[in-house]
Amino acid sequence: MENLSGETPFTCVMMKVFLNACCMFFVAMFVGLNLRAQSFSYIERIKTLNSNIASYLKDQKTGLYFETTDRIPKENKYAWLWPLCALIQAANEQETLEPRKKYMEPVMQAIEQYYNKKQPPAYQDYVTSERLSERFYDDNQWIAIAYLDAYQRTLNPKFLQDSKMIYRFMIKGLDTAASGGIYWKEGDLSTKNTCSNGPAILVALGLYKATKDQQYLSTALDIYNWTYRKLESPEGLFYDAIKVPSGQIDRAYYTYNAGTMLQANVLLYELTGDRSYFLKAQRLAVAAKAYFYKNNRLPGHYWFNAVMLRGFQALYAIDKDRKWIDFFIEDAERIWKNERDEKSFVGKHKSLIDQAAMIEIYARLNQLN
Repeated sequence: MENLSGETPFTCVMMKVFLNACCMFFVAMFVGLNLRAQSFSYIERIKTLNSNIASYLKDQKTGLYFETTDRIPKENKYAWLWPLCALIQAANEQETLEPRKKYMEPVMQAIEQYYNKKQPPAYQDYVTSERLSERFYDDNQWIAIAYLDAYQRTLNPKFLQDSKMIYRFMIKGLDTAASGGIYWKEGDLSTKNTCSNGPAILVALGLYKATKDQQYLSTALDIYNWTYRKLESPEGLFYDAIKVPSGQIDRAYYTYNAGTMLQANVLLYELTGDRSYFLKAQRLAVAAKAYFYKNNRLPGHYWFNAVMLRGFQALYAIDKDRKWIDFFIEDAERIWKNERDEKSFVGKHKSLIDQAAMIEIYARLNQLN
């Protein structure tokens, strides 16, 4: 039976199917265009930040970097090692996007100028030719984490060799005071921090993943279990440190401590298949997002947030839940819009660590597109 327009019920149904298919096509095309536009935007931002580093924060003569754009005479002419820990990871993420480029090489050459041959050898916190200085376990661990990520991409033995050197150094900071755990700084026996134990787990797990040597997994599990026993809070986050020998807890929370422990849980799940680590990762992710993301923004230390993104990105790779990523996108957009000056430096201090952190964040968000 036909209706007044002459259309049969079958014709009406087919027309609706056709219109729905057209709508879905145009929505998919719109989303695809948006993703490509966002990807282009991230890449352009990375290029801008890199250009600023090369123009204002690098000494072309020595290959070393400056802490900030401020040239007022101060204690150090060059940057501490810590900002280079951020820059080397940012360089790795850029090579993930552009495998034929050599973003890591100049940063590695700069890091080598912090090498201290005192046994066991490691990197000190300032340029060796300027003076001998202190060696921090966490500074070295951040470098090893970047190198182990690069090793998984390239299989370059240099990355594995240097990571093993750093492992041997960091293990010297492990003893039985406070029932275990690694100190923050060589020779300072007063504090054991999440920021030197969370990264230690990642270094050991990275070496286990690369070599299948059981000693690395054993070390990772020992430090992991100690960190949970001593530094996990009832809310599921991680306190900053335990003081030695008093056992007093520094109850401050920082995004990077949540990030390393989140990533450690994801890695342990991937390497062992034990679902309890995945469930711990989800619990920690929920607690970290609830505590740190308030009033549509994360706390102001970009690099701490970059480290937390590493953990959330690892979790997202498993469960594909966009809620782990969307708030990082929103915060990264806010920073570019509201915390960037006329020369496109981000952050209040025009610091190397802030530029490097945002390069890593934009590179990781681009990878997710």
